[in-house]
Amino acid sequence: MGCQLIAEQASPAARDASVVAAARRAGARIVGKTNLAELCWSASGLNPWSGTPVNPADPQRIPGGSSSGSAVAVAAGEADVALGTDTGGSVRIPAACCAIAGLKTTWGRVPVDGVYPLAPALDTVGPLGADVTAVELGMRLIEPGFAAGSCELAVGRIRPDIDIDPVTDAAVDAALAAAGLRVADIAGFDFRAANGAGNVLIDVEAYQANAHLIPQLDRLSPQIRRNMTESAAVTADQRDAASRTRLEVRDWFTAMLARHPLLALPTLAGPPPLFGERGMSLTVLTMPANLAGLPALALPVSGGPAGPPASLQLIGPPGGEEQLVALGRIIEAALRR
Repeated sequence: MGCQLIAEQASPAARDASVVAAARRAGARIVGKTNLAELCWSASGLNPWSGTPVNPADPQRIPGGSSSGSAVAVAAGEADVALGTDTGGSVRIPAACCAIAGLKTTWGRVPVDGVYPLAPALDTVGPLGADVTAVELGMRLIEPGFAAGSCELAVGRIRPDIDIDPVTDAAVDAALAAAGLRVADIAGFDFRAANGAGNVLIDVEAYQANAHLIPQLDRLSPQIRRNMTESAAVTADQRDAASRTRLEVRDWFTAMLARHPLLALPTLAGPPPLFGERGMSLTVLTMPANLAGLPALALPVSGGPAGPPASLQLIGPPGGEEQLVALGRIIEAALRR
């Protein structure tokens, strides 16, 4: 868990987590255990105790988190597939930062028993790979028989109500155009409210999941100490308001996915931040899929000759991973032509 205190207290697991056991049964060879942000409780991927994995796409930029080591291992060619967890974006964000593909699965589709919890009402496990084919392989390893399905060549293009880097926005639109998709613009969703609600709900559950560490709070990193302090101060009214926002988010996505087979938007609002750079929320575009319990695929798209790759995010209906992988492969093939 990237946590010194847990490392000192932990004993060897009696058995594999379900996803690891499934991968072994499918013939996977485990080549390593990945680093991550401490307790999964950060989207930057930085870890002052166990070290921060170096982003192979650009060592001056953060690797993204919390599943930082998973993305870096794939991007560096150390693994064909990696597993990560996604509670507010923690598979898609490092995939975007490291210019690889990552799939957040439908909540409840992939077993999480044996996985250290952050917020069980939102926690998911999903694969990361260098491309969509590797992500599909990752799904097949943890869910035997998984295969890309059929898909319509159409998306609803969400236009977020926040500042998006123009190069990033253009890269997403260019990728959709290159694949010859029918695109219908969508607006009217409050991303800041959804992100705020998601962070409250994560804080409430993460505080409970890590309450056993409170007696030695001073042994945790400064950021985790801040997280625990802020989480302890969340009121019942704040939690209830966040829960109401979550229901509104679900309703909005249900309505949009009744009109459009899949939805498209950037994974990040701009290029992956440089170390020390502040200002861009990493989870503002990823959190909504977690609140709605929906699957979402992040895949790299060209950001132009002057900048780092951007990342396209596709969101599907519950259980729509097969559609996402199918459309992801079509977009990827179009970009390689």
